[in-house]
Amino acid sequence: MHLGFLSPLLQRPGPWASVYVNTSQIAADAEEQIALQARAAGDQLAGQGADEATCRAVRAACAGLDRGEAGHALFATEGEVVLDVPLTSPPPSPPSTTWASLPRLGPMLDYGERRPPTLVAFVDREGADIRYLGTHGGARPMERVAGQEWPIHRTGRADWSERHFQLAVENTWEENARLIAEHLADDAAEAGAELLVLAGEPRERVAVLDQLPEPLRESAVESEFGGRAAGTDEERLDARVAEARTALSERRAARRYDRFLAGRVETDERGVDAVEGVPALLDAAREHRIDTLLVRLDGPDLHRDVWVGAEPDQLAARRSESAYLGEPEPRPARADDALLRSAAANEAEVVVVAGPVPEEGPFVARDGLPAGGLGALLRWPYQDGVPDGGHRPPGDIPTGGPRAPG
Repeated sequence: MHLGFLSPLLQRPGPWASVYVNTSQIAADAEEQIALQARAAGDQLAGQGADEATCRAVRAACAGLDRGEAGHALFATEGEVVLDVPLTSPPPSPPSTTWASLPRLGPMLDYGERRPPTLVAFVDREGADIRYLGTHGGARPMERVAGQEWPIHRTGRADWSERHFQLAVENTWEENARLIAEHLADDAAEAGAELLVLAGEPRERVAVLDQLPEPLRESAVESEFGGRAAGTDEERLDARVAEARTALSERRAARRYDRFLAGRVETDERGVDAVEGVPALLDAAREHRIDTLLVRLDGPDLHRDVWVGAEPDQLAARRSESAYLGEPEPRPARADDALLRSAAANEAEVVVVAGPVPEEGPFVARDGLPAGGLGALLRWPYQDGVPDGGHRPPGDIPTGGPRAPG
């Protein structure tokens, strides 16, 4: 999972109100129930020290939430709700609220969507309808592709003129498949889609698949369910899409985890390119070295206190280290929230690995690793205790002030 959607939270200093609201069991006409939740969220924040303007903004936002979603994560500061993220699993009721130095991002991994952004294309001989499924809930139509309209249908005759006509039909089908494939490639690049599901007529699915650029073709799967015509089996298509997204997520998590296990051990050929534990992760985050952050949700280090400044790379394990970070007044924050903020700012991937239970289903980490529940794959390795044998990549200069010595 990439956290680019959290970018609005990186522009404000805070403190932040974070509210996780369960809307999965609220009927469309249950105005009293939603009003109670809204009032409870505001009152809880006020009791934690939030300013009245921010409490009012949260109450108003809670009262107007889309009840078609399982839940929402709201983030507010300075009297404004800055971000509303739909959740795919319902958080507990009543609303969970936090008033803290940083946005409370950890629960996003519990209740938010962990599956890859996906394009679903409904194709036939005349064109395609393309739908986008986002990282954190919600689907939206993205594009309607209209191909050539004539000639489309074959005839049953076999004289020369009809064979010529049928060849023109074949050419129209091929041209429409090429056009659909071009649009899908452009849409996938624009939306950052990591998976493509092709639904619709079998011949057209194959024709479009053959025309896709190789990286997108490798990420594509077909569905025999669903299509452009009314009355197609949307329910079974949704199940196929969910299955494909889960399978891709688990494969990717397993690959990252195997790299993490191998990277923890230094060899003669390379240094250590994976680390675990809060101090090592904070060092890596300050220097923008985290490529993939691994989070085990049952890890004890997730709620460990660290110290942060206004910038995402201003992090320290101890308050006394703040002088090295260019932050005269550091604030305490949870380790998971600080590292997730850093990951969002530096375009690092976040992979959630399950704890030792359950043994089946979601991808499960082995041996309770990463230690403490937090680990990372690095963008370049450590050798002899320093990054890349002591050499920093060109142009990589931390923005949070001088780096702590050693």
